[in-house]
Amino acid sequence: MKGNYFASGPSMRTKEDAKEEIEGKIKKSLRFSIIDGAFYSAMVGFGESFFTAFAIFLQATNLQIGLIGSLPLALGSISQLYSNRLIKWFRSRRRFVYITALLEGLMYIPIALVFFFGEMRVFHLIVFVSIYWVFGMIASAAWNSWIGDLVKENERGRYFGIRNKIAGMTSFFAFLFGGYVLQRFTDGIMTQYIGFVIIFALALISRVMSFVYLTKKYEPEYVQVKEAEFTFIDFLKQARFRNYGLLVLYLCLMNFSIYVAGPFFAAYMLYDLKFSYMTFTLISAIAIIVKYVSMPVWGKVSDIYGTRKVLTLSGFLMPIVPLMWFFSSNAWHLVPVQIYSGFVWAGFEITSFNFMFDTTTHEKRATCVSYYNALNGGAIIAGALIGTLIVKYNNMFWSKYLLVFLVSFALRYVASFIFLAKLKEVRHVQKTSYEDVFFRVITSMPTMGIVHRIVTFRKKGRGS
Repeated sequence: MKGNYFASGPSMRTKEDAKEEIEGKIKKSLRFSIIDGAFYSAMVGFGESFFTAFAIFLQATNLQIGLIGSLPLALGSISQLYSNRLIKWFRSRRRFVYITALLEGLMYIPIALVFFFGEMRVFHLIVFVSIYWVFGMIASAAWNSWIGDLVKENERGRYFGIRNKIAGMTSFFAFLFGGYVLQRFTDGIMTQYIGFVIIFALALISRVMSFVYLTKKYEPEYVQVKEAEFTFIDFLKQARFRNYGLLVLYLCLMNFSIYVAGPFFAAYMLYDLKFSYMTFTLISAIAIIVKYVSMPVWGKVSDIYGTRKVLTLSGFLMPIVPLMWFFSSNAWHLVPVQIYSGFVWAGFEITSFNFMFDTTTHEKRATCVSYYNALNGGAIIAGALIGTLIVKYNNMFWSKYLLVFLVSFALRYVASFIFLAKLKEVRHVQKTSYEDVFFRVITSMPTMGIVHRIVTFRKKGRGS
């Protein structure tokens, strides 16, 4: 007996030590992921958010604005068809992700230099921004698979809510500072160009810092199982019979609808409403800050009541956003529109993201995400091209952009009505009504929660 005890003891302790060591690495990696996400978001705030403004500065046409707002994203999405092959080639999701992240950041150098490319500079801007998006998205499936292995299933809503909140706050302040820089550098063409160079340089530095923290993260063992592989054609054939497939079809139709109008909001503010760079930045930033402040709340509620219920709720609240722009023609009118937009988009983004994890297995996740993104890329470019044609031939309203807002509103509701009822919750969650979910979200918001507690307190006081 004594011999058996001493024989098994070290082995047991070794397994426990190894488990604790792995858990420690995962916890540290999740912290690093938050820091990486913050620096990545700073890059988006300083750089990516101003690509359309830079194109307008370079005197892009409406067709070119539509292309720069959609073609790069579409190409980046389609490039993910090669993600699985590249994961095998790199032999590591982690290595694949951090190398492409660095290359993405370096693309800010040629993007900034297109100013000197003469009459073809907008064309070159579209090319370089497309390459930027390819580097940024081609490893997306690998990153989703990697982070999905690090975050526990029942903690995804809370973790991604916190991560997205911090990332969003960083993006918000970077975006505000970028707008401030552009507003300060407005005296002459060359001075304006220097303003763009400054914010693109800050974007590059931010991505380099993100790259540093990506290299520090732990990657759990990942083996691509041959039995789990399936072709793109097989995926398309089975999509309407599978929960994940229905989600993909829904999001693709929704993104098609969104990008009918999506590339033109900036043009509407800068061309038709004649907003300054600072006003444009502040109006855009309102939605960003509200969205990321709201995300942890939506995330916690989805952990309790299910991603499907929260996705359905936000999927019927979000489509009205472009219609609200239809009736708003000055900055003050757009403030409540942007507050509402940020709030409902927070719920839609975090639940559609988490529903992908819920409806895919560890072995198939990278493939499923890459196929979704490839289809999504085609939907985005199709939506933007239709939006461009509508803008070009529209003479119905005082602004050529208003009709695309109206069309986008209608198509978004079509997508939600067709698909949301068909989705099924895959986790065991508490059952409740949509009204209760909405009330829970509203009363959990930082400001609304305070108001709710005051009202509740007063009601109790009257009754006592």
